[in-house]
Amino acid sequence: MPRAVGLADELLTGWAPVIESLELIPGSQGRFEVVLDGELIFSKAGLGRHAEPGEVAGIVRERIGPEIERD
Repeated sequence: MPRAVGLADELLTGWAPVIESLELIPGSQGRFEVVLDGELIFSKAGLGRHAEPGEVAGIVRERIGPEIERD
């Protein structure tokens, strides 16, 4: 759970103005998946490993653009 919370913080810090919703859903067996606009963009089970720091943010950046500056 700490990794998921850290990722949520990273995403909200960079893209809060364009994030409509962000859900952390506790699961079993260490499942960790990230879905963006209905598309699975990261799956721990699919890759057989945890996301590296900044890896998911990099994928989000490729899909929706750079982080948004807050006022």
